[in-house]
Amino acid sequence: MTAFEFIPNTLEDQRKMLAEIGLSDVEELFVDIPAEVLKRFKPLGLKPISELEVSQLVSRMASENAHTGQYVSFLGGGIYDHYVPAIISHLISRGEFLTCYTPYQAELSQGTLTWMFEFQTMICELTAMEVANSSMYDGGSALAEAMLMAKNITGRKRFLVSKSLNPHHRRCLETYAWGVGLELIDVPFTETGQLDRAALQPGELDDLGGLIVQTPNFFGVIEDLSGLKELIKDAFLIVSVNPISLGLLAPPGLFGADIVVGEGQPLGIPQSFGGPLLGIFATRMNYVRRMPGRMSGRTVDADGRVGYVMALQTREQHIRREKATSNICTNQALMALCATIYMATLGRHGLRKLAELNLQKAHYLAEKIAKLPGFALRFSGPFFNEFVVRTRKKPSRLLKALRDEGFLGGLDLESYELLDGNNLLVAVTEKRTRDEMDRFVKVLKGA
Repeated sequence: MTAFEFIPNTLEDQRKMLAEIGLSDVEELFVDIPAEVLKRFKPLGLKPISELEVSQLVSRMASENAHTGQYVSFLGGGIYDHYVPAIISHLISRGEFLTCYTPYQAELSQGTLTWMFEFQTMICELTAMEVANSSMYDGGSALAEAMLMAKNITGRKRFLVSKSLNPHHRRCLETYAWGVGLELIDVPFTETGQLDRAALQPGELDDLGGLIVQTPNFFGVIEDLSGLKELIKDAFLIVSVNPISLGLLAPPGLFGADIVVGEGQPLGIPQSFGGPLLGIFATRMNYVRRMPGRMSGRTVDADGRVGYVMALQTREQHIRREKATSNICTNQALMALCATIYMATLGRHGLRKLAELNLQKAHYLAEKIAKLPGFALRFSGPFFNEFVVRTRKKPSRLLKALRDEGFLGGLDLESYELLDGNNLLVAVTEKRTRDEMDRFVKVLKGA
């Protein structure tokens, strides 16, 4: 048996198909791709193996992971160890929900269209925005799509980007910006960890497409959004949020934000090695036809009965290419369903209580660590559920000591090159107990 025994597209089939269109090999199919793009790709060095061998290989690799069922996790930086209620996995497994694709036929998709409408409604309520889509791949691509949308509306190509933005999202912005020729300009942060408004000089604000900020930011610090929209005038204020924090914090819509995005993983989605994730995207009604993705709407039929339909879907991306509203062709609908069930399960008061637990527990641990010799909080600004600790010793050494005692101790910030010295990003969720946090501090003290 060969490795391709069950693949119907044989080499002979390929030769016949290529000959039919006048080509000699598969590489000729891709001659339109610019050389500058091709050189960015490196061979993966993969070779074909059987399904059994793949299963054994992946199992061996998986056994090397340190997972949150085995360790107490204080990891953050964008993906968090929140509790996922059992009702979510039960409901998303039902046949009427278990799909990630577009409900083209409304008469056969009322269940899907209904929860999509509910998801959009909840996101609008959470962010104080007027309209939301349903939904996007992840927080990074949602942020990049927001930047493109602002560029398409304003016609401007200069964007100010807070230096305290999640570095992974920043790289996503850079990829999009490179493709369409946008200029990204860093805005530094102060010793509070917040955006340095003094750096927003009038010259920097000329011909500006938008200002991109995150709150709580990558360091966990809560940004002061007041007055930013007035400062940048007709440029777009694009705000990336942690949705859990909005159980306590005033939503960006109240501060004049034009687009609000975020990573929806905290809303009942497992960490799962970093994906699949969920992109949140909300904006003003004025811009609804420039919004990427799709939107469900509620209507009535000829007999006055309530029904749900696909009210807006920018399917023109299939034919308009670079002129399209967006080239996002689908979304993480199953992940948006998880978030919908999660928010409905918690309700308004439950979400507030959850946010309070995250805030209070993070501050409890931060105060304990700050009292240890050789440790100090890096920033003086208010923070939500994660914070940066400046350490005397290398964070890598501390993390090893913590791992030996059963903790995933946080994120070493050295590789991100955002801060000088030794800095450790520590995240605390509602799952962390007082006993776990006290033992964590004890290990740090001993290290």
